[in-house]
Amino acid sequence: MFTGIIEEVGRVVAFTAGATAWKLQIAAERTPRGVVLGDSVAVNGCCLTVTKFDSTGLWFDVLEETRRLTNFAQLAPGSMVNLELSLRHDGRIGGHFVTGHIDVPGRVDQFEARGKDHYLRVYAPNGFSRYLVYKGSIAIDGISLTVAEVEGDFFAAWLIPHTLAATNLREKKTGDQVNLEFDLLAKYVEKLVPHRPI
Repeated sequence: MFTGIIEEVGRVVAFTAGATAWKLQIAAERTPRGVVLGDSVAVNGCCLTVTKFDSTGLWFDVLEETRRLTNFAQLAPGSMVNLELSLRHDGRIGGHFVTGHIDVPGRVDQFEARGKDHYLRVYAPNGFSRYLVYKGSIAIDGISLTVAEVEGDFFAAWLIPHTLAATNLREKKTGDQVNLEFDLLAKYVEKLVPHRPI
């Protein structure tokens, strides 16, 4: 479980096809200090297991299914990735509950400065917009954000300067894919409500 508060932006060193899995190596400074082998780390919002680490970075095995269902296929050496350690039971929750299970990649439709803030509009494919509500929560590349607008299959969020400085969103442009995780409560409500006893 995560909160969507990014702790560090790492850089992809390598992402290559291995004999049994894709191998992802990320350069990072702070995150390796807080992990042990087998820990979960959210990489662009996707929960991955640490298979190796040292003082300079982290290594992960990535399933083909994970690569296919996320924006990982676009990762290349030098790509910025958002990193978050899993939630500690004695920790604070500053965002919202994020599982690290990506629902679908979305696409940046519009991203521009408006005054001191930035406006980000994203396309949510395959009817996933049913999970979006005005002032609800969304995780974009693992970042906990508030939904500011919903229009059909598009939604928007406003970003403060700190969010741009502390995440990989500063390198995103129109047409880029972003990992989307919709609010867990909305998915449970959808599952349970039609089956209520009468």
